[in-house]
Amino acid sequence: MQHKLYFIEQRRVASRNVEPGRICREASDRMALHAKDIVEKDFISLSPETSALEAAKRMAREGHGYVIVANPGGDAIGIVTEWDFIAKINSLARDAGMVHLQEIMSRELVSIDAGAGFDEVAQLMASKGIRRLLVMDKGRLVGVVTARRVIEKLNEYVTKISTQIARLQSLPF
Repeated sequence: MQHKLYFIEQRRVASRNVEPGRICREASDRMALHAKDIVEKDFISLSPETSALEAAKRMAREGHGYVIVANPGGDAIGIVTEWDFIAKINSLARDAGMVHLQEIMSRELVSIDAGAGFDEVAQLMASKGIRRLLVMDKGRLVGVVTARRVIEKLNEYVTKISTQIARLQSLPF
């Protein structure tokens, strides 16, 4: 199988008058996924003084399972997920209207650079046991990668690669 792909690539290279290494690098660059390619830029950001009840209503209305807690300068200082509502409010029978996000937010944020590869994103999320990863570009939060988004993009990526392999295998020599 490797030889078949190699010879097909060599034929394409010869027809384009381009060196083999260059074609391979260009193809891999087009097919590589980075954090910036899978980031969700639509996220909720609220102040630490926002009540948990208000945050929960907004999360439900906008269909999000988390909210980023930000300081007045817009910097992320915490994250509150649906799990925080269950574990820190509901299970303790607290009044969500009386609890502020700063009381229940996770302060240890995990982030990655926007240019990091898909493999780095997945490895970091798996090693930290998290479902949401903040994506930073030049020190600013640009969005969040969610486990759901990783799975969606991985599925698209595998489908794309499989299609390309099938097409290459069907070419005559």
